[in-house]
Amino acid sequence: MKEQNKCGSQIWKVFSFPVVLASASPRRRDILNQIGIEPVIMPSQVEEHITSSDPEQIVKELSWQKAEDVYRRCQKELGGRFAVIGADTIVAADGEILGKPKDEEDAKRMIRLISGRVHQVYTGVTILYEGRTVTFAEKTDVSVAPMTEREIEEYISCGESMDKAGAYGVQGVFAAFIEGVNGSYTSVVGLPAGRTYRKLRELAEGIE
Repeated sequence: MKEQNKCGSQIWKVFSFPVVLASASPRRRDILNQIGIEPVIMPSQVEEHITSSDPEQIVKELSWQKAEDVYRRCQKELGGRFAVIGADTIVAADGEILGKPKDEEDAKRMIRLISGRVHQVYTGVTILYEGRTVTFAEKTDVSVAPMTEREIEEYISCGESMDKAGAYGVQGVFAAFIEGVNGSYTSVVGLPAGRTYRKLRELAEGIE
């Protein structure tokens, strides 16, 4: 791990400014760490407002709201240049958008809905840097093996579900039930690493 971080710090010298993550998610922080970026953590405090029913538009809209909120705060609290990354992830199955479960019963309902089927995970990302903005969404198809009622109850009881869209974490115990991921794995975790890096670098190189 130390070797990976050292490698990242050498390669990404273009990021000679703070990268602020507008999220308290340890999973998004870890993804940035993995590609050599040590973000400043500043969770968004914005009250989310949705104007669309389309999953892709929803995550783009929410990621922008989060990034914009934190960018305004950073303008007051940070000096010099900085970039802000905002992200939002939702799960969609059968035309229903699955956010974080309200309680364990809601979590069980969500898992039953995706059991034995293919569903979609959408992650929207907004990056703000020096007055420039880029917003995009990543769609990934995830195939889940059929689960018994006992497996569903045992999974929910482990406590992994409650803070995650769709009531599961692909990087946790639920990996036992994942049959396939068609698209960006890190996007399902919470942040599409490759595309986020490329867009951030494009913004940085376009100004420096």
